[in-house]
Amino acid sequence: MAGRSEEKQDRPRDPAASLALLWGEQGKPSRGPKPKLSPQRIAAAAAELADAEGLDAVSMSRVAGGFGVSAMALYRYVPGKTELVALMVESVLAEAPDLAGVPAGDWRAAAGEWTRRCARVYAAHPWLLGATAMRRRLMGPCELRWLDSALAALEPTRLGAAERHQVFLLLIGLVRNLAQQRGDYEEEGDAEWGRLSAEVLARHADRYPALTKAVADGVFDPDGIDPLEFGLDRILDGVEALMTGRE
Repeated sequence: MAGRSEEKQDRPRDPAASLALLWGEQGKPSRGPKPKLSPQRIAAAAAELADAEGLDAVSMSRVAGGFGVSAMALYRYVPGKTELVALMVESVLAEAPDLAGVPAGDWRAAAGEWTRRCARVYAAHPWLLGATAMRRRLMGPCELRWLDSALAALEPTRLGAAERHQVFLLLIGLVRNLAQQRGDYEEEGDAEWGRLSAEVLARHADRYPALTKAVADGVFDPDGIDPLEFGLDRILDGVEALMTGRE
């Protein structure tokens, strides 16, 4: 039988209320005792738990236990885990990328710095990948500030707004792809995979000549290539080529 908290979690949500919570625009009671907690404190604690144990470890009861209260007590501040995860994203994106040190008009330097800072956030909080699945969803002010910063960095390119957004998607896609690779990597399993794959390929080399040659040439040993910098340069090279073609 579902517990009371699970029943509450399954209730239909009011998107307007969720958005108000995310933006801190929900009404506050004018009377009564001062709240002991806040959505922001709860989200920060949940983010710390996710950093340590992963997003699946986060539940209303686990977070509540850290504050010494019942799970039901948290529902006064956060309706359920969906809203909690959205607030967690805001918590770790609270520090917007400061590109003030990039020379004015240097879109390539600005876009590169934005991407590196974004990659550092994803590396520090691996659960962020799952929490920000690439689908239309409500976003808070901090997350939108990151998007705004990326679009501003690309303004000097003179690309159209839709094109700049597509470049943003390429940059965040690179960051997310590398984050996914880190999350999937397991040293012991990777070594076993490499050994077995090499044995299979050796037996069937005639069927996969290009792959066999690439493996022999070190395709899986990139010799010091930084995948973030390599991918970033290729994306920005493409933007430059597009700009040059229009001059």
